[in-house]
Formats: sequence, structure tokens, C-alpha cells
Amino acid sequence: MRKALGALLLWAPLAALAQEAPLSAEAFEAFTQGKTLVFSTNGIEFGAEEYLPGRKVRWAFLGQECMDGEWYPRGDLICFRYDQQAGEQCWHFFLKGGALTARARDPGDPGDLFTTRRSPEPLFCLGPEIGV
Repeated sequence: MRKALGALLLWAPLAALAQEAPLSAEAFEAFTQGKTLVFSTNGIEFGAEEYLPGRKVRWAFLGQECMDGEWYPRGDLICFRYDQQAGEQCWHFFLKGGALTARARDPGDPGDLFTTRRSPEPLFCLGPEIGV
């Protein structure tokens, strides 16, 4: 009985670490491909991203124009590069309770981002100079 309890006590922290392992590029692609995800932080929705074939993406902060880009793996990170922005943004992604969570690579980046909705519908994009 003691050996079983000891093994269980050793296994529990390892199981917790395994649950915290970031998604692989393949698992990330399987979860996102063909979907539009809405992201929030601190309980407030702020943007959405559509995941297109060929690891292409379309991102928009809510109420703003869309930016086209791509995502690619770098080690255990998923990185994004957008046509309208210099540089890249890299994240660790986790599945928690059926929702995707993103944790920024750098300490200076924003805190964790959470998906609040996942839809097969395309992202609605505002265009330049729309209106009267």
C-alpha cells in the first residue's frame, strides 16, 4: 500500500506537468483549421482570428481592419507573422476545458489569452474607406 501511495504521489506532479505541455503544431492545426476563434483577456473579447488552409491566418482586433498573415512552429512555440506588421509574435498554446489558451513567449507580452468562441464562419473584415 505504501509503495502504491508513493508511486501515486510521484505520478501526480508528472501528470500535472503533462497537462501543461504546449500543443504541438499538428494538434494546434487540427484544433484551429477552418475555424474562426474569438480571443479575450481579463474577460473582455478583443479580437478574432480565422485559420485558413496552408497555415494562413486573418486577424482583426474587434472593430478594426483585418490583417493577413501566416503561422508556423518554432520548437514548442506557434509563431505568427502578419503582412501589415514587422516582426513575429510567438505563443505557447494549451487546450483547457475544450478552449484554447495562449501564453506569450516573452514576459513583456500580454498575459494569457483565452478563446471565448469557436466558429466555422469566416471572419467578418472591415475594409478601408467603408462608409459614405
